[in-house]
Amino acid sequence: MKIFNKLFLQIIIIISLASTHVQACTNYLVTKGASSDGSSMVSYAADSHIRYGELYFKPRGIWPEGSMVTLYDRGTNKPLGQIPQTNETYQVVGFMNEYQVTIGETTFDGLEELRDTTAIVDYGSLMFLALQRAKTAREAIKIMAELVEKYGYASSGESFSIGDPNEVWIMEMIAKKTNLRFDKKLKKNVNIDKGALWVAYRIPDGYVSAHANQARIQTFPLENFKNSISSKNIDHIFDPNIEVVYAYDVIDYAKNHGYYNGKDDDFSFSDVFNPVTFEGARFCEARVWAFFNHISNGMEKFLDYAKGDNLFNRMPLYIKPDRKLTPQDLQSFMRDHFEETELDMTKDIGAGSYGLPYRWRPLTWKVDGKTYFHERATATQQTGFSFVAQMRNWLPNPIGGIFWFGVDDAASTVYVPIYCGINKAPETYSEGNGNMLTYSPTSAFWIFNRVSNFAYLRYNLIIKDIQKEQSKLEKKFEAYVPAIDAAALKLWETNKDLTIEFLTDYSVNAANNTVQRWNDLSNWLLVKYIDGNVKKEENGSFKQNEWGFPVGPSQPGYSNEWLKIVVKQTDNKFLETQK
Repeated sequence: MKIFNKLFLQIIIIISLASTHVQACTNYLVTKGASSDGSSMVSYAADSHIRYGELYFKPRGIWPEGSMVTLYDRGTNKPLGQIPQTNETYQVVGFMNEYQVTIGETTFDGLEELRDTTAIVDYGSLMFLALQRAKTAREAIKIMAELVEKYGYASSGESFSIGDPNEVWIMEMIAKKTNLRFDKKLKKNVNIDKGALWVAYRIPDGYVSAHANQARIQTFPLENFKNSISSKNIDHIFDPNIEVVYAYDVIDYAKNHGYYNGKDDDFSFSDVFNPVTFEGARFCEARVWAFFNHISNGMEKFLDYAKGDNLFNRMPLYIKPDRKLTPQDLQSFMRDHFEETELDMTKDIGAGSYGLPYRWRPLTWKVDGKTYFHERATATQQTGFSFVAQMRNWLPNPIGGIFWFGVDDAASTVYVPIYCGINKAPETYSEGNGNMLTYSPTSAFWIFNRVSNFAYLRYNLIIKDIQKEQSKLEKKFEAYVPAIDAAALKLWETNKDLTIEFLTDYSVNAANNTVQRWNDLSNWLLVKYIDGNVKKEENGSFKQNEWGFPVGPSQPGYSNEWLKIVVKQTDNKFLETQK
C-alpha cells in the first residue's frame, strides 16, 4: 500500500506540473496606515490540487558549526541540494516567524526559457530560509537576494508578499537562463549566469496591494533616485528612506538577451518578464481587481482589463482604500466569487440550479474547436490552506503576531487565531496528521473538506448553515482577542514563559474546538439535507410531531430558472399531458 500511495502521489504531481498553474494562489498586502488598528497584514491562499492543509511549525534552533540544511522542491518534494545552516534559526508558525515577519507568494511562471537547471534554492526554500533567519522584512529581502545570488533560483517567476509589524513589501523574481561553461579549475560545467532577476517594492504606508499569479511591478525608480538601490549596495536596504531594491543587472540582462531595447527609465519588470495575456488578466488580475473593487470606488474603469478585453488599461500596483481594513475584512475578501459583479460565478449556467460558484478543472475547455473558459475567483475548491497574518508593533512579538489560519476552501473555512509565540501546533492542524492520500478522522483538513464537498451538492441551501456557524465562531474569536492580548500582556510583565504557555493553550484549544464543532456540523448537515429533502429545524433542533416522528421535510427542488432551461433543452419530452 505504501508503494502504491507513493506511486499515486508521483502521478498526481506529474499531472499537476504538466498542466498550467498560472491560476494558483492569491495575496493581499495591507500597510499599517491602511488598517483599522495600525496592524500590517498579509493574506495568502495556497491553492493547489496536491497541497495538504496543515500548520507548519519549526521551533527555534541552535546549530553546531558545519551543520547543513537540505532543500526540497516545494512542488514535488524532490531534494535539490544542501547549503550551510546558520548558527541560530528563529521559530516559524505557518509563514510567520517569532519576530512577526510574514511571507506569502503567488507563482507567475513568466518567460519559459528563464530557468536555472543548476539552482538548488526554490521559492519555498527561499521563504522558509528567510523566515528562519530574518528579524524584519528588509532583512528577509536581503537574505533572499543573497541566497539566489549564491545558489541560483530553482523556480519559475514568483511574487512574494513580505511583511513585518512596520512595513509590507512586494518582491518579484524570475530565474536567469542556464548558461553552462566548463570550469577548468572545478573540472565541470558551471552556470556562469547563476542568480535571479528581481525587484522589491515597499508599499507606501496607507496603501494596499495584491498579486495573484501575474507579475505586477512595472516601472520603478532606479538607483539615481534617493529612495532606490541595486543589489550591489544591498546593505543600504536598512536605510528607512530606501523604498525600492532591485537586482543590479535586471535591466542589462534583459537588454543583453534581447528581451528589452528601450530606455532604462521605461523598463517594466512585468511587461518584459511576464507580459499580460488574456489569461493573465482574466484568471489572475481579475482577483486583484475584485479585492480593489471591495475597498475603492471607481474600479469599474479597470473592469475591461480584468476581463481581458483591454490589456493596456493596467491597474496600479497599489491603491489607497476608501476605509481602514480589519483582519475580518481580509477574511471576507478571501471568500470572493465575484459576487454582485458582472463576473458573478453564482449566476451563469455553470452554477447549476443551486448557485454553485465553483467550476471543476480544467479551467479552459474546447467545444467544436473553439476554446472556452471558466472564471477563476479568489475562493476556490482546491485551496490547501489560507491565512491572514496580523502584525502589531505595539505589542511584544509573541503577542503581537496573530496568524489567522484556515484549511480548505476559504469560503467555508473558519479562520482560527494562532499567536506566533506558541510552543506547539494544535493536534488537529499538525503536520503528519493525515496527508493528501491518507484520511485522518482528527485532521482539520479532512473534516473541513467533508463539509465543503457536501455543500457543493446543494450550495445555496447548505452554505447558509455553514456561514451561520462560521460567523459565530469567527465573531467569538474577534471579541476574545482584546481580552487575550490584555491578559497575555499583563502576564508578560512577570513571567514570559507562562505567557507563552497561556497563548499556546488558547490557540490550541481554539483550533481543536473549532475542528470538533465542524465535525458536529458535518453530521448535522447530513441529517438535515439527506436525499434532497430539507428537514425542518429551529435553533439547531429538528422538529418532531407530538408522537416523536419527524415533521415532514420541505422539498425545495430546483430553481425556476433551471427548470426553464430543462424545458428549453427537452422541448415537450417532460410535458405532462391530460388523458
